[in-house]
Amino acid sequence: MPRSSSTHSDDAEKFLLAAKRAEIQALERLVGSCELVTTVSDLVHQLQRERGISNIYLVSTGFRFSAQRQEQIQNGRDSEEVFRRLLHNRYLRSGRDESPRDMRLLNSIAYSLHGLDELANLRLHVDAFEVSALESTDAYCRLIAGLLSVVFEAADVADDPEVTRLLVALFNFMQAKEFAGQERAWGAIGFAGCRFDKKLHGRLAQLQDCQRGSLELFVEFSGEAEQTRWQTIEGGEASRDLQRLRQVIAGLKEGEPIASEISEVWYDLATARIDAMHCLEDAMAARLLQVSRKRVAEAQSELGYHYAQLQRMKSTEWTRPPALAVLFDPEVPGLYGSAPSTAVPPLPGKNLAHSLYDLIRSQVAHIHRVSEELEKTRRALTERKLVERAKGILMRSLRLSEEEAYRSMQTRAMEMNLKLADVAEKILQIGGRDGSAGGGTSGSVRPAAETLAEEIR
Repeated sequence: MPRSSSTHSDDAEKFLLAAKRAEIQALERLVGSCELVTTVSDLVHQLQRERGISNIYLVSTGFRFSAQRQEQIQNGRDSEEVFRRLLHNRYLRSGRDESPRDMRLLNSIAYSLHGLDELANLRLHVDAFEVSALESTDAYCRLIAGLLSVVFEAADVADDPEVTRLLVALFNFMQAKEFAGQERAWGAIGFAGCRFDKKLHGRLAQLQDCQRGSLELFVEFSGEAEQTRWQTIEGGEASRDLQRLRQVIAGLKEGEPIASEISEVWYDLATARIDAMHCLEDAMAARLLQVSRKRVAEAQSELGYHYAQLQRMKSTEWTRPPALAVLFDPEVPGLYGSAPSTAVPPLPGKNLAHSLYDLIRSQVAHIHRVSEELEKTRRALTERKLVERAKGILMRSLRLSEEEAYRSMQTRAMEMNLKLADVAEKILQIGGRDGSAGGGTSGSVRPAAETLAEEIR
């Protein structure tokens, strides 16, 4: 027996409201991810400070920054405790269902926690001078990289374009700050040895290039207020003095000595700039939470409006749309290549505002608009994924370090006037043909890497 039209309308109403409730649920999950990013931001900053202080402590064999290091270790422990507590409440409490899209995010969290579990042992090795400054720096960098991947994956699973833009901007700013921290560490190593060799000059130059690249993406996706604050930081006294000291280092000849005491000046200037960056980072994180919570409130308000409108439709007499209006709506795709039908009069928009179909159409338009904006924003994340995957192929196949693989791709991109992502995509295509994407042998990939220029041309 055919169902009545009223039953059909009831079903449509239920699914309309269910769609809005699903949007609210997704936004509430997004708020949780933004809270996680805020916590990660603070923990990364504390670890960056601890890395720099431990570096000076090691290169001075304990004569410098001993007390500051103990204080900073406690700051790091406090921040780590907040991070772990949030993770437990957010992801491990009983009865919480995870989205399949959270898989990569949760895996990044697991990796980061495993690294944090080893942090106490690293600190003991530093206490006993059982690791070099370079080894200690490298270990902290790996731990921080894991935490930054949590921010990246949180941006990748975000479903709101404005929040995603802020997450992309924040991630790239945090990445730039991490490169600034590594520059501080390498500079301290050079001053400790009283000289900067060619390799160290190249390392510092590359880290400065990486900062510029990340900051370009930050500027692309951030708001005017964040950009203005960044310009103020770069134009400030600490940044100007640091730039002058960079020029002094760059002007040193191979093996030319430099006073080790300048290491503290270098550290203080680099730290002042990084601390200023962290203040901007905090402001961006606060705005991120504000925007995400506002989006939840707006969606809840829209749900209330939809519900109220549906109730009013049932209690009063509303003008109904023409017969077959849904199936003959010219704004909805129909037969490919056909002209709009004239058999049904145009939809009366003024009266249709009071119909269930208008509510459905407005929600579809909202979802479509959000999806388009989201796709544009996610392009930067997709390109970074391509670069990371291509870099991994070169590292595995040609036995290159991460720095060498990235530099090789960067050089090739500049030579051919291509975007780095374009070169990465070509490497992935060649690697897929030759089996390298699955971890093939270097012999199978080397010819493909050597013919990359010809393939692109």
